Amino acid sequence: MKKALAIIALSILVVSCNKATEVKEVKTAYIDTSVLMKEYTEAKDLEAKYKAQAEEKGRQLQAEISRFKQDAANFQSQAQANGQQWAQQRGAELQKREQQLGYAQQALSQQLQQESGVEMDSLVSGVKKFIKEYGKKNGYSYIYGTGDAATVLYAEDKYDITKEVVKALNDKYKASPKAEEKAPAKKEEAKK
Repeated sequence: MKKALAIIALSILVVSCNKATEVKEVKTAYIDTSVLMKEYTEAKDLEAKYKAQAEEKGRQLQAEISRFKQDAANFQSQAQANGQQWAQQRGAELQKREQQLGYAQQALSQQLQQESGVEMDSLVSGVKKFIKEYGKKNGYSYIYGTGDAATVLYAEDKYDITKEVVKALNDKYKASPKAEEKAPAKKEEAKK
């Protein structure tokens, strides 16, 4: 009887060891983040917005710089005619103005970087959230990022879902109300 029990136990053990364990397929993909940001319409719009702001504010500053250059050129020609005391006083004024223009250029650059940085951080955060939702919806276990800050050193092209994600992001962006459209609605609500 003991032999029969031992044989049955051994048979159950062998059968259970031979049973194939179920392995869930791991679905992975990657996104070229540099391509994503170049082709994502909202990122392009954001870049164009700040480029236009930089050009507009830069034009105003450039006009002041041109006036300064004109005054500096006039100073050169008038310095000998008006004497040394006038030249020293006027030279100090011009130096002070030049320094102020330098500070204004630096402040403008910092302001634009800060403003665009805040919006870009918000955009990147939104893209990450979208990719997470996209991954869950499409059954991905992992979605890696490549590009400037590469986290994947090699991947087969067949796992590249960059174009799909760019298309989905652009479709979502086109379908959402634009910031310009939201602003008038807020103003109208404020009037009420």
